[in-house]
Amino acid sequence: MPFEHQLHPRVARKHKDGVTVHVDLHPGFLNTNGVLHGGITAAIADEAAWHAIENRHGYGARPSTTTELKVNYLRPIAGKKVIARAVLVRAGKTLCVSRVDIFDDKKNLAAIAIVTYMLL
Repeated sequence: MPFEHQLHPRVARKHKDGVTVHVDLHPGFLNTNGVLHGGITAAIADEAAWHAIENRHGYGARPSTTTELKVNYLRPIAGKKVIARAVLVRAGKTLCVSRVDIFDDKKNLAAIAIVTYMLL
């Protein structure tokens, strides 16, 4: 099973400018401090950005790959789920840049990511 499928991301809402994705927190996603591992947070941002691009172009219409991902971690994430709101900032012919705001299940802003994808 591909790694991203193990996250079980669900597109909870489609927006004109992107998507909102929900991911349930599982014990295997937590670090030794009992909060979401930073790598999983980055993977959720990457998945949310991908879904925003696919929502815009049509799922499977344009193969793409991540070219850059930056995450600012603002607070630890615990609880039952993560909410990621991806907004396409720029969708060009080759590159798509998105901002992903990541929230805990109490809707506290926990991380901000900028994700760039290349359309292949």
